[in-house]
Amino acid sequence: MAITKVWIEEGCIVCNACEAECPEVFKVTDTSCNVNGSVREDGVDNENRDEQSPLSGSTGTDLEAAIEAAAAGCPVEVIKFEKA
Repeated sequence: MAITKVWIEEGCIVCNACEAECPEVFKVTDTSCNVNGSVREDGVDNENRDEQSPLSGSTGTDLEAAIEAAAAGCPVEVIKFEKA
């Protein structure tokens, strides 16, 4: 099963662990973490919390292990994803 969506819940502490693990998907800003628009169907750079935009192309398959590792390594557990 591939990951279809990734989003960041409120509470990100901008520790950079997710971007270090999977920079293709995550970009840490001064205040939160964004899901890169380049891997989202809607092309928007933000937390993807409200939009719940699906991942584009084969991103969810190609980067599944890295996304799961980033979520597991998040010290405040705000990285969420959905599989289908």
